[in-house]
Amino acid sequence: MAKVHFIGAGQMAEAIIRASLAAGTLRSQDISLEDIDPNRIALLTERYGLAPERQNGQRLHEAALVVLGIRPQDDLASVAARIQPHLSATTTVVSLIAGVTLHQLEAALGTGKPIARVIPNTLTDTGFGYSGVVLNALASAEQVEPFLNGFGKVLYLPERLIDIFTGFGVAGPNYIYYFIESFTDAGVLAGLSRAQASEVVLENLQGAVEMLRRSQKHPRQLLDINNSPAGVGIHGLYELNNSDFAAGLQRSVLAAVKRTRELGEAH
Repeated sequence: MAKVHFIGAGQMAEAIIRASLAAGTLRSQDISLEDIDPNRIALLTERYGLAPERQNGQRLHEAALVVLGIRPQDDLASVAARIQPHLSATTTVVSLIAGVTLHQLEAALGTGKPIARVIPNTLTDTGFGYSGVVLNALASAEQVEPFLNGFGKVLYLPERLIDIFTGFGVAGPNYIYYFIESFTDAGVLAGLSRAQASEVVLENLQGAVEMLRRSQKHPRQLLDINNSPAGVGIHGLYELNNSDFAAGLQRSVLAAVKRTRELGEAH
């Protein structure tokens, strides 16, 4: 298995480490960390049994993947200048930094470096969810995919679509959580206990997804099957059609995409 060195040991780095160890795509002895907070390194090293402390230069040189998990507002130029001399010709840099383009990464790291720009999903522990991935000309799927598959699925995209993916796909669980909360509240409003309503909502959600996958039907086709003439379902759907539900959801996605682009323009 490849050795992976994380620069930045924040929540996303920990989530990736936790999921990858659980999936068996990384071994604890092949993971190393650095962070401005030594207490954070000590905590994660103990929690996940990671490789003992060594010089960062040595760990960088040995790593097949170097994961940049720093914040967008951190000084990328100084980090890049520090690590560049220690990267081998075959090291792939995996950037998790929101809003920083391949062009900006190549300018900071110098030419001749394989770089993957990754927007991770937030469902890392489940094995579900797509991470959006853009590769530069020197990086290959074979170099990064075994690592990326440890915390979800992989969707390769042209870079012009990565902000759209961020606002739609990565923010996607937010919309689902909000729907589940609202649907559960509707059951409570109608008279079920919250425990009962919550269980019914989750079962309906999982079952509906499975029906779509198995049947390969369009959602509208399954809606038609579910709605008998003058029946319960079509009366409920009528009220939903009169609400702002669909347009509100679509505006939410567009607002998230817009904000993603604004953050990128700040660099």
